[in-house]
Formats: sequence, structure tokens, C-alpha cells
Amino acid sequence: MQNRSVIDHVKPQINNGRFLIQRVVGESVNVSASIFGDGHDYLRAVVEYRTDKAKRWTSVEMEEHPNDHWTASFRVTEQTIYHYRLVAWVDQLLTWYRGFKKKHADGQDMGVEIAIGANLLTEALKQRPKKEQGELRNAIQTMGGEDQALVVQYILGPVFAQLILDYPLRRFETVYDHSLRVKVGRLRERFSSWYEIFPRSASPDISRSGTFKDVEALLPRLEEMGFDVLYMPPVHPIGRKNRKGRNNAVTAMEGEPGSPWAIGAAEGGHKAILPELGNIEDYKQLIKRAKQGFDIDVALDLAFQCAPDHPYITEHPEWFIWRPDGSIMYAENPPKKYQDIVPINFETEDHVALWKELLSVVIYWCEAGINIFRVDNPHTKPYRFWEYIIAETTAKFPDTIFLAEAFTRPAIMAELAKRGFQQSYTYFTWRTTPHEMREYLTELTTTELADCMQPNFWPNTPDILAYEMMGANSNQFVKRLLLAATLSSSYGLYGPSYELMENRGNTNGKEEYYDSEKYMVRHYDWSYRNRITDAYTLINRARKTNPALQQTNNIRFTGGDNPNLLSYVKWNDERTNFIWTIVNFDQHHRQGGHVSVPQDLLGHQGFKVTDLLTGAQYWWNGSANYVAIDPAYWPAHVFLVEF
Repeated sequence: MQNRSVIDHVKPQINNGRFLIQRVVGESVNVSASIFGDGHDYLRAVVEYRTDKAKRWTSVEMEEHPNDHWTASFRVTEQTIYHYRLVAWVDQLLTWYRGFKKKHADGQDMGVEIAIGANLLTEALKQRPKKEQGELRNAIQTMGGEDQALVVQYILGPVFAQLILDYPLRRFETVYDHSLRVKVGRLRERFSSWYEIFPRSASPDISRSGTFKDVEALLPRLEEMGFDVLYMPPVHPIGRKNRKGRNNAVTAMEGEPGSPWAIGAAEGGHKAILPELGNIEDYKQLIKRAKQGFDIDVALDLAFQCAPDHPYITEHPEWFIWRPDGSIMYAENPPKKYQDIVPINFETEDHVALWKELLSVVIYWCEAGINIFRVDNPHTKPYRFWEYIIAETTAKFPDTIFLAEAFTRPAIMAELAKRGFQQSYTYFTWRTTPHEMREYLTELTTTELADCMQPNFWPNTPDILAYEMMGANSNQFVKRLLLAATLSSSYGLYGPSYELMENRGNTNGKEEYYDSEKYMVRHYDWSYRNRITDAYTLINRARKTNPALQQTNNIRFTGGDNPNLLSYVKWNDERTNFIWTIVNFDQHHRQGGHVSVPQDLLGHQGFKVTDLLTGAQYWWNGSANYVAIDPAYWPAHVFLVEF
């Protein structure tokens, strides 16, 4: 097939179309490529796109920029799979038209040129169905007029110029079609605020542990603070064999509840409910009440591992690894052993049955009303397994979201995202300076990761009390919350611990809590309000009312003269909403300095900024403005920019 143009360096695409890029309904897909041809003829190019079920392509014209760089954009409006491709060609009609104008300006006779143009229009007419030929026929007829001056005047006029754009002559096309696809999900994939609690610690009565009904009573509190995802550790029966005790003690004392991640006991496994929490009807009622009454999704912890007394071990011993002495292999991170956890052997010869069973677990909970899964340690299972699980689940339940809890190497985290995980834990917890944070966000928002991995920023988890937070004051807790909630459109907190500002680490020197709730029941005063709960409420309100904070990738870091300050602007696609956040990384001292105005975004005129935390207003002018931030008051400004 003849063609005279080259399409190269197409973005976005992942692994040459092997994996789907991700968007949510209403977002744009911004396509770019290097497109060039031979000779001096003019090129035209389009991006064509369609939904998975549509038969016809919709076309959007690409715009040419210097150095053979071309761009176009299309918006996804349905929660489905979109396909897109690029088409480029040498448009001889456009080449003729632009040459016609130059020759006329040079004073040349245009008789032959008019005939050439009419012939090219006739070729363009043949490419169109009859119902679209009317304007072209009229143009060809006009060009055959006897008065050459009038014909030239018509060709140089605006009607003919628009005709050339609307009816390109497409010959010798180059089609770049590498099965490029977009998986379009719901808004909560991109924008969510997670609050984690242990349901057994939800009881208002210190004499008993909590239940699902106690958690249900906390829903108004979560709504008040602005959270929209309620995440709880596994709610299944907890193994009794080798149960861990307080602070991860090898042996549990009488009455100690054990770790919820040690799943399975006589009462059942991954499709069962821990009786102390309630029953399946109580759980369904919690899910329904949260969604219908408060627009809160309940997230289930999906941990594909077993306690030593999980029913799978007796029913399917072939799914596990057995030592030469006949004992089962426990989870290990040598020299450490996790005697209360038994890993599933994904290398089993019976892997087909294993995969189907684990898929049935996911489908069971989707049928119960769950549409968000926080997946524990997904990087210790095969990537193809997750691709299978996520594809099969979302085919039946399109609203399902999978969050990868994978604090591991960058390439592995990226691979999980490519395989279908819509959200991912990140290294945010360990980025502690303005330079590190700026560098990390640049990586997340300007590389291939921006098209497949939605970061979910967590300042803490039940597993992690970062060194930075050990012994930290309230300024530090508020700062990390505001960073998470303004840098990423999805963030989460291990809630009660965070608002109580628990900062005591374990004595083993690791980033772990002392008296971790993973191994014990806690009791909280749920009526408690403090500086942190106020911060939750204010920042979540700002996030819900400002589209600029509902996405991650549109971010611009601005310069300044104080290295303790991190300054960044975010905006929505329409550029009708701008949020400018400035954070003081010094948790103890007031810091001030000038921050630069990104004038290509915000213009050269003055504008008003309103602090969404305090209500304070200022007028800013010029290329830089001075700010002073006292962390004891608020460690950041979160400004709404108004023109």
C-alpha cells in the first residue's frame, strides 16, 4: 500500500498498545505524535475514536506545531472501553489551495490552476456519500464559471477556505492502529477520600468489641468530615492456630483477637464473616446504608492468604507448599516468620481451579454490594492472575475499583497498574522534603504512569508509622494531611490513629506503631473533635467543591526563594478552576518567602486568592508574591484563585 507520511512517537500508549490507558467519565485523552511526510506537500491528520460497541469512528482534526509535532484531544463520555487510532495523509487539495494563494499573490495567470483545483475537488467528491456531495458539486460548478476574476475571488474567500478544511482529499493514508484503547471508569477511581477503621474497635461500649452495627452508627461522622470511602481490614474469621498477640507477640494471650489478615477458621474462610462483627446481612446493611444514605463506598480488604486453620488447607492441600517433614510452609521474610499466615502456592499444577475459586470470592462480595477492593500484597501473586481477576470482575461489575497495596519497586507498581489496578499506594509516605515531593510528583504526572496509575496518598497505615511522624507535633500531622489531599486526587488515612496523633513507634526500630491495633481491640471516643478533624472537614470540603483538586496530573510547581516552602498550582481541564497550595515543611517555625506566579496559567494581571482553610483574602499582582506561613496556625495556604 502506498503512503507518503510517517506517524511516530504516539502518546498516550502503554507497551505499544498491549495495555489500556485509564480515564474516568468526562476526562480528555490528549493525543500527540510526530507526523511528517516526504517532499513539500501539506499533511492532514486526524485521531479517530469509538466505543467498544460502536461500528463507526468519530474523527477529530489534529493540529500541527513546529518540528512535526501534532496534537488532538477527545473526551470520553461513557463508562466503557474506547478505541483510538491516528490517520495521516498528504492532502493534495490543501497543497494546491495554499499554492494557489501564493501564485495569485505573485500575479500569475490562474486559469490552469483553477482547472487543477476543480479536478482535485472532483476526486474529493468521489470519496463522499451522495448526501455529503452537495457543497462540493456547487463549488466545482462555480469554479467552471467564465469570469476568471469572480472565480478567483470565490476561491480566495472564506466559504471556499472552510470547504477545503471540511472536505479533505484523503489518499495514500498512513494508519497508526496498534489496538490503542482507553478503559473509562467512574469518577471515584480518580477522586476519593478514604478513612480506615477496624470494625472491632468501633464499639462505644468499653466492655465489648465493635460490630457492623457500631460502624453503621459512625457513618454520619464520616459524612461530616467529608470522607467517601470507608475501608476496613479483612472482616473474615480469624485463625486460632498460631494466632499473634499484642505487638506481634508470637503467642497470643487468652482473649486476644489476632490479626484480621490471618484469614480462616472453623467458621469459614474468604466468603465468611467473623461472627463477633455480625453476619452477612449486617454487612450488606452497612454497605447499603453507607451508599444510599451517605454516598460512601465500603471497601473490602482482599487478602489472598490463609491462616493455618483455613478450610482451604484441608479441602485443597495442593494449593499450598508442604515441607519435607510434612509441615505446611508459613509466610516468611527471612529470618522473620509469620506463623499465623500461610501463603497460597500460585505455582500449583491445579492453578486453573485455584484462579476460578479466588475469582468466585471477588464475585461473591460484589454480589453482596462491594465495589471497591483494597488488595493486600498483590505483588506477591502473578501479574496475569490479577489481569484475569480484574478483567473478569469489571466485565460483570463495571463500577469495581481495585487499589493495589504494593509498597515495592517502581517497575512492579507500574506493572500492576498496567494489568488493571485503578489505584495504587505510593512512596508519598517517604517523601519528606519539598525537593523530594516535587521530584516524585513530576514522575507520577509527566511519565507513562500518568496514563495508567492513579496514586492514592496515605500519610499512615496500620502497618506504617513513618519515622517522620514518630514524636511529631500536630503541625506535622496537619501538614502531611494537607499534602496528601492537595497533591493527589485520591488519599487515605488510618483515621482514628491519625486524628489522635499517635506518634509512638515500636521498640524494634521499625516504622511500626507501638500497641498496634492490628493485634488488639481499641476503644475511641467517637464524639472527639480536634485540630485534625477540623482539617479533615475543611480540606475535604475544598476538594469536593473544586474540580482542580479532583485530578492529579494537572499540576505546576512554582519557583520561590525559600527552600522550606513547596508551591504548586492545580487546575481543571477547562481551566475555570485554579487552586494554589503553598506548604511550609518546617513543622516548628514560621517560614516566609516569595513564590513565583506561573503567568502562562494565571495571566499577567492581578487576581484574588481566598484561603479555603481560613477564609482570608489577598490581592496578588506581579510575577511573584510574598507569603508567610506559621505552622502552629495552619502549615499551608490552600488558595482559590479568582480573576
